[in-house]
Amino acid sequence: MKMDATTTSGAVNDPHAVIDKHASIAAQSVWRGTPYPLGATWDGMGVNFALFSQHAQKVELCLFNHDGRRELSRIEMIERTNFVWHCYLPGIRPGQLYGYRVHGPYEPENGHRFNPNKLLLDPYARAIVGRLRWSDAHFGYRVGSKREDLSFDQRDSASGMPKCQVVDSAFSWGDDRPPRTPWQDTVIYETHVKGFTQLHPGIPEHLRGTYAGLASPAAIAHFKRLGITAVELLPVHHFIDDKRLVQENLRNYWGYNSLGFFAPDMRYSATGDINEFKSMVRTLHAAGLEVILDVVYNHTAEGNQMGPTLSFRGIDNATYYRLGGEGKRHYIDYTGTGNTLHTRNPVVLQLIADSLRYWVTEMHVDGFRFDLASTLAREEAAYDFYSGFLDIMRQDPVLNCVKLIAEPWDIGEGGYQVGGFPPGWSEWNGKYRDDLRSYWKGDGGVIGEVAYRLSGSSDIYTYSGRGPTASVNFITAHDGFTLNDLVSYNDKHNEANHEDNRDGESHNRSWNCGAEGPTDDPQINALRARQARNMMATLLLSQGVPMILSGDEMRRTQGGNNNAYCQDSEISWQDWNLGEEQQQMIDFTAEVIRLRNAHPLFRRRTFFRGIEVHEGNKDITWLSPDGHEMTDAEWSQTFARCIGVFLSGKGLAEHGEWGQPIEDDDLVLLLNAHHEEILFTLPGNGGAKWDLLLDTRDALTPAGQEFDAGSRYTLLGRSLALLRMRRQE
Repeated sequence: MKMDATTTSGAVNDPHAVIDKHASIAAQSVWRGTPYPLGATWDGMGVNFALFSQHAQKVELCLFNHDGRRELSRIEMIERTNFVWHCYLPGIRPGQLYGYRVHGPYEPENGHRFNPNKLLLDPYARAIVGRLRWSDAHFGYRVGSKREDLSFDQRDSASGMPKCQVVDSAFSWGDDRPPRTPWQDTVIYETHVKGFTQLHPGIPEHLRGTYAGLASPAAIAHFKRLGITAVELLPVHHFIDDKRLVQENLRNYWGYNSLGFFAPDMRYSATGDINEFKSMVRTLHAAGLEVILDVVYNHTAEGNQMGPTLSFRGIDNATYYRLGGEGKRHYIDYTGTGNTLHTRNPVVLQLIADSLRYWVTEMHVDGFRFDLASTLAREEAAYDFYSGFLDIMRQDPVLNCVKLIAEPWDIGEGGYQVGGFPPGWSEWNGKYRDDLRSYWKGDGGVIGEVAYRLSGSSDIYTYSGRGPTASVNFITAHDGFTLNDLVSYNDKHNEANHEDNRDGESHNRSWNCGAEGPTDDPQINALRARQARNMMATLLLSQGVPMILSGDEMRRTQGGNNNAYCQDSEISWQDWNLGEEQQQMIDFTAEVIRLRNAHPLFRRRTFFRGIEVHEGNKDITWLSPDGHEMTDAEWSQTFARCIGVFLSGKGLAEHGEWGQPIEDDDLVLLLNAHHEEILFTLPGNGGAKWDLLLDTRDALTPAGQEFDAGSRYTLLGRSLALLRMRRQE
């Protein structure tokens, strides 16, 4: 189908409507303006509007009244420079609501889907207000037509669309400084703004579920009690709730459905002002906490060819999206969401880089975790180590100074890239998650893999010139079971998602310890608590950067739901009604973080070398239960489930900030995933003593226990212990 969409628009101004003062001025006085910066920029006298569209034939700027219900003025932007349409409206002030209508050919088979009947959000909008109220008018084609997306819909979508808002970027940051916590000292806490705060009794009710709530004294007290150094927020870029979910009274809770890459989502704002987000960052910084954003630049909320026309699709579909497959009518989908942003296009790369710089320079965030980062680094089709996206991130003087974390996979061919990102990047280490889950579940034949994961995954990261901090270690994340559910369920229980339990991962490497779900059996409950401690301790005592899932420190459950993306409910929210067991787990987690901080052996910047460093000891030695170094034959035993590791405090070969050599105590870490207890011979000679620092058999390890070198330590079935060699005078 071919249609000139410019023929479908008409004047919408009601001659009887009352036009506000600023809209009236704009309608009478339109200046040329400038093509940059893109978006709506207030300079104290008026607002410059700039929008990129290479293939548009006409662009109209639409101004709305204060509540966004009435379109007051429609202004044709006649100036175009380098495909940027622009104008300047004197007298317009912050708070003004606006959107765009873009004219051009409606030719889906050629990649063009212009439809000026659809109000469009500015990709560079700094604030987006109002909710999307779904109707068939949001689709560029006639829903239900036999011709599907080749048909053309003439209904106006403006009444159900959120609106862009002009903002004043001024904010008093005071003496705000980024904490700049070194990677090796970082402990990440992945959390959700609403999920963490919604039920917290110590947060004022009107602040629950908001940025202000996350910066409240009660929230910060919990972060400080744990000892974490960075909060990683699930997506806060403006996103929409999928139509299907809304119809089923569900919501896109996780937020991986972005539509505004510069605008903090106002559903998490108590004030409706973007400065609330800035205040949150400033307050968390004052407490020594970094803020990392989970960002979604690989796709948008517009879906495939049957999706709505909300922004990019109507502005310049052929520029913003990867098209192909069955011709330019269809979208290439590496993300599983229906579309993929076209990061080979310089305009799209500019959008992403501009957005990231904005969040660093204007919002003061400290880093980013990139959802499906492999997609961003695809060139023609395959992942490319030298892609334009990765080149930009490495050379940009703003972005190469913040924390960059890749989720190093997508659903396309060759998308699994754990270890494949360049220097300057850390990565979610999916192999760490899988191997440690398998080990503590009791699977045999994984000892060798576990040794690599405990020591920083040198097998994955050495070849790219990176060290242990390239590995962001995690056992649980928002996507999947919580730690409590990992030890309480063999199978997923996602019925509440209304997808007949077909969604979510079916191979979880979980073990319910003898009963599916909640039980009154004290032995099963004791085993579950110990397994939770085992995995939390392993995570925090491994080389690399640990990431804790919010709520794991208090045994949060989702009732076995391992895909709670649509559950904006008590299924996902953190329950702060804590019993003794939950409080013990918080204390345990805090104690292990304290041990990690106290011992630089757990925070190496370089890999162990496996060489002799002091009095016959190697910097790292892997031990069998008899206390001797493991042999090749022992590494290959499929039934081996117990391992020890001796770490020499003299073997760090690293230096502090001022050049001083770093040393530590000698430590031994013992792990037993077997169901029976094992007697482990402690290394050392000549009257040396070992002090017990941690044993997961108990929620709280009694102080003052000591053991002779060469003696046998009783390692309970499915437990972990950490001991320190006492310095001899």
